[in-house]
Amino acid sequence: MTINDALHRLLLDNLTTAILLLDAELQLEYMNPAAEMLLAVSGQRIHGQHLRELFNESPEALSSLQQSVQSASPFTRREAVLTTHNGQVLTVDYAATPVHNRAGAYLLLEILPRDRLLRITKEEAQLSKQETTKMLVRGLAHEIKNPLGGIRGAAQLLARELNEPGQKDYTDVIIEEADRLRNLVDRMLGSNKLPSLTLTNIHEVLERVCQLVDMESQGGITLVRDYDPSIPDVLIDREQMIQAVLNIVRNSMQALASSSQPHDGHITLRSRALRQLTIGHTRHRLACKVEIIDNGPGVAAELQDTIFYPMVSGRADGTGLGLAITQNIISQHQGLIECESQPGHTVFSLLLPLEQGATHP
Repeated sequence: MTINDALHRLLLDNLTTAILLLDAELQLEYMNPAAEMLLAVSGQRIHGQHLRELFNESPEALSSLQQSVQSASPFTRREAVLTTHNGQVLTVDYAATPVHNRAGAYLLLEILPRDRLLRITKEEAQLSKQETTKMLVRGLAHEIKNPLGGIRGAAQLLARELNEPGQKDYTDVIIEEADRLRNLVDRMLGSNKLPSLTLTNIHEVLERVCQLVDMESQGGITLVRDYDPSIPDVLIDREQMIQAVLNIVRNSMQALASSSQPHDGHITLRSRALRQLTIGHTRHRLACKVEIIDNGPGVAAELQDTIFYPMVSGRADGTGLGLAITQNIISQHQGLIECESQPGHTVFSLLLPLEQGATHP
């Protein structure tokens, strides 16, 4: 190996971009450490094997890569979804560049992971929607509560002037309905009380929710606990967090009750520690992830983008406030809530920072 060869190898080995070098048959000649980390394989062990042994790609894409080598024309694919040998799903951009020398034809493959960027973009859009919704609800609440106060006051004054007891029943209805609407608006706004933060074991919160669910369902729902005992205490408002998790679990219970096989329903509560997690514009060294997973019918596709909005519900008798309240609580804790759903598998994820010191990415 010449000095130039050694220098080129050193540069490739220290790139943060995943680099693969394939021969004309799409068999692996070289992969740098960044590619080994991304694809979770050893370059030495996989050397000489076909590209399909590294990850699953569509026959059309493999054909395009093969044609790229033969025609010496570059090939680029955006937001390709790859499944690695260990089942990990990656969203990546990759560019294929044909390389020819006296030894033959090769294909240089540069792979750029997109999952983190896509997740950050999605989270920023969700946070922006949440702020817009808050402003809309606050303005709407102000416009509703002012005339409600006038209606209630007028009904009280009218009741004093009525002599017939039967007529007072009508004013009582007006007052009761005005109070009901005011309470509904207050629930839409969420609690004005700031969280009372104390260091709390997140599993105490989850166990309290399990206890409440067991009593409500009378053993009709199977609860599966999958906890990471190494998670340190989280700085949270214990009562508010119980309410946030309970709202999601109750939604799961109602979804399971409406499924075609309610007796086979189960809900999993899972906790994990995450490192270097970005929430909005802030990167946290350590975070706690709580997942509530059920095997119900799933969230309707048309509701998935609006499920956290107030008054949005997939049930005819639902108020659509439970998830909005949960989102407000998690937001007050500088966290984030996400939902991924398909029939038979719905996951609500709560992301909570574990430390106060954070950096901007």
